[in-house]
Amino acid sequence: MAKAAAPAALKLITGRSPGRDSGGRKVEPGPAFKRVPPKPPTWLSREAAAEWKRVLPELSRLDLVKEQDRAALVAYCEAWATFVSATRVVQEEGLVIEARQGKLAHPCVAIARNAAREMRSWAAHFGLTPSTEQALARGEGGDGDEANPFAGSG
Repeated sequence: MAKAAAPAALKLITGRSPGRDSGGRKVEPGPAFKRVPPKPPTWLSREAAAEWKRVLPELSRLDLVKEQDRAALVAYCEAWATFVSATRVVQEEGLVIEARQGKLAHPCVAIARNAAREMRSWAAHFGLTPSTEQALARGEGGDGDEANPFAGSG
């Protein structure tokens, strides 16, 4: 699976110096969208709405979301809700079901797996994956060049 390009704000947070990404390349700021967090649609499922409330404050604090990101954030949150729902069914009913052909994998196993893939894909767009979290942690504070023997002094 191809890695999604990180938004400029995320590249700058993880960058090694002001205006530069972690590789020292200049980061173009991109379009100057107004950074106003999107409002959740009223029809979000309960679990998706809870996930929205959990992730939006931090995404907003980091200026990583704008109103136009609503559909992508909805897709991420609903993929989470589908994953949770399918996982709960598997926990209650087990990994296998009895069928005419014998024992088969429970259909919710595949549903959970597919939802997890979709969720991970959308999460990467918002910097919500564990690897992005580590990159954000490394980007806080100094410019990070002190530990890099290949960093120039200019």
